[in-house]
Amino acid sequence: MRNFTVPGLSLVLVFSSLLVFAQDPNIATPLPKSAPANAPVSGALSSNDIIDRVIEREHFFMAQMRHLHPLVETYIQNLKPGDGKVVPASDQYFLGRIDMSNGAEDRIFKSQSGFGRRFVSRLTSIYGMKFLPLGFAQMVVLDENFQRKDYDFSFVRREFLGEVRCIVMDVQPKGKEGRIRFVGRIWVEDQDYNIVRFNGTYGPDQRNSNYLHFDSWRLNMRPGVWLPAYIYSEESDKISRAGQRFHFKAQTRLWGYDLQALAHNSEFTEIAVDSPDTVHDQSDASQDASPVESQRRWQREAEDNAVERLQKIGLIAPEGDVDKVLLTVVNNLIVTNNLNIDPAVRARVLLTSPLESFTIGHTIVVSRGLLDVLPDEASLAMVLAHELGHVVLGHRLDTKFAFNDRMFFPDEDTFERLDFTRNPGDEEAADKKALELLGNSPYKDKLATAGLFLKALQLEAPDLKSLIRPHMGNGLANGNSLRMSTLLASAPNVDGKKTEQIAALPLGGRIKLDPWSNRVELIKTKPVALNSADEKMPFEVTPFFPFLTRFSGPGPEKVASTVPVN
Repeated sequence: MRNFTVPGLSLVLVFSSLLVFAQDPNIATPLPKSAPANAPVSGALSSNDIIDRVIEREHFFMAQMRHLHPLVETYIQNLKPGDGKVVPASDQYFLGRIDMSNGAEDRIFKSQSGFGRRFVSRLTSIYGMKFLPLGFAQMVVLDENFQRKDYDFSFVRREFLGEVRCIVMDVQPKGKEGRIRFVGRIWVEDQDYNIVRFNGTYGPDQRNSNYLHFDSWRLNMRPGVWLPAYIYSEESDKISRAGQRFHFKAQTRLWGYDLQALAHNSEFTEIAVDSPDTVHDQSDASQDASPVESQRRWQREAEDNAVERLQKIGLIAPEGDVDKVLLTVVNNLIVTNNLNIDPAVRARVLLTSPLESFTIGHTIVVSRGLLDVLPDEASLAMVLAHELGHVVLGHRLDTKFAFNDRMFFPDEDTFERLDFTRNPGDEEAADKKALELLGNSPYKDKLATAGLFLKALQLEAPDLKSLIRPHMGNGLANGNSLRMSTLLASAPNVDGKKTEQIAALPLGGRIKLDPWSNRVELIKTKPVALNSADEKMPFEVTPFFPFLTRFSGPGPEKVASTVPVN
């Protein structure tokens, strides 16, 4: 199955209204006079005029990016030959925040394998790796100082990317010496002449260099504003100057452009004071809370503080319809087991790729990456049942988070300050309770696919340690132990050659993320018939091909959907 199916539940997202870039003088500047909005490509514009406008818009883009600090996540899978195809051999994961302003430090999230301490302030130093001096984050920028005199431009064709008509041009640096420049192909939308996609590498020294090939995409997130969202990189025969051979594929995602809207903080000038005549100093409660109620409220306050902090920095998505899908499954478990849980259970989506789930009090959190790869609703129920088991058994959150000053720490310290792991005894008890909950649920006869997912996870865990490694909770697989391992006995063996057997999906197969608002929704795509078993690609990285749309203005925001090639 390719989509969770929850009868009767609408999956239409209603986006909150957000401020337009032009309302913030620190971010936006007027459109260049030579490039008016909605200007069509016509005979009145020469190729030279178009190139001039493209360069102007790229300078405008660079000016914008110096005021924006999105989160950037890179996940790399190193490849090896296996069973007639290439398969993942190892992986690496990086998460941080881009800062292109002068003099500021680039911030990385700590407690991650492969990270050192802070890097220096220039973008070219972000995520420095042994084989990549510029770093994957550099691939959001075509050229930090894009100048016409440095490049030759060749018209290729017109082409639609989604519903956006583009001018396609090949771009090559002039000369063989000098600084490193982009070499490849660009797609330019034909209204404001923004670059919306560029595909290539850095040159001119491409042979035995450390510069990798990439495909970088930008989305129209505000009127006239296109910002980086997705980068796919791949190499099959690259040899570094040190003689190291690279065979890998990688996804880089950017989000969290509008974190101010997620902070729930307003300027004093925006606070509306009600008239005294309309205010009644009385709450719904007619008496003081009992000791039990007081304890529950204290725990909920700790829970709210932690969830709000994670949403504020862009790690948890705002409440939305994916949460409702998760809660529908949770409620199926609660109702069929006659549970009465107070306060009510909530569900939220962690926006990172590593496969993890955990509880913050009565809030169940599931990562975007885990939702991407789960094959069906029964497998989702397995994950949620384990976390619900913690709630039912009363495994509490550390109430130190009820003191809000504990939330005053730098973003990059999040993984060190917010820890939601459980001890092995609690994990074992939650597994046992989850099996009991599933046995009384509508999913009790559908758990073979959940067991199959666990078998596939067990097979890949030794090679995909960074994907399996959690950052905030307990892992699905840890050494020889596997969560919900009892379900393995009822599952068939994993057969990579059967196209009809889907043990797990590729990354990016289910959840769509709006990089501006951080809202998520389920991808709605038609089922794709597999040509061969090689196209199953469980847990694997795939290229991005967004369906580009233009920002639609007032009302629900129209964002591009990302459909991985699978």
